[in-house]
Amino acid sequence: MNFPGDSCGRKAGLIRACSAFLVIAALSACASKANNDTYSLSASPIIEGPPSSNKQLLVPEPAALKALGSEQVVIRLSGSQIQYLAKSQWSDRLPKMVQAKLVQAFENTGKIGGVGKPGEGLAIDYQIITEIRSFEISTEGADTAVVEIFAKILNDRNGTVGAQKAFSAAVPVRGNGPVAFVAALDGAFATVTADIVNWTLKAI
Repeated sequence: MNFPGDSCGRKAGLIRACSAFLVIAALSACASKANNDTYSLSASPIIEGPPSSNKQLLVPEPAALKALGSEQVVIRLSGSQIQYLAKSQWSDRLPKMVQAKLVQAFENTGKIGGVGKPGEGLAIDYQIITEIRSFEISTEGADTAVVEIFAKILNDRNGTVGAQKAFSAAVPVRGNGPVAFVAALDGAFATVTADIVNWTLKAI
């Protein structure tokens, strides 16, 4: 037999349990809320390449290992040990940012017929296939930004690779903290980007 008091007691217990759950959920949401400073790549190098070409280029998203394929800023402590820069992140996944900046750098030269990303409907002559091999702050010795990108030029008409090369740059970190780290990475990436674009314009 159910008594009114039992029903009230169960309801009171349910209310207390729901209230406790809501408090825990709210605390968990606060604890997991991102509170990171967000950075982008601002590099827009000046390219001095050969005469203009009417070739059309496709720039797919670069390949990258998982450690380099996220929004995290990588700090290399040793040859095999890495960590992520605390309370800091890129504004998007690193490969997407690199892709966007490479497209922008090619566009800014004004020396090619067209450049774009997959899905934009270009009649492609060449693809610039890239792989991010390093994009990190090395703390072995003096803090240094190290960027290495491997690139190859794929002839989209016949599927052959015409040229391939690794491009790298190292820039000393001047100052302390995340802003100095990102500025050094930005500088190293600007150098690599300029080298890739110049090399590509000469190769096609």
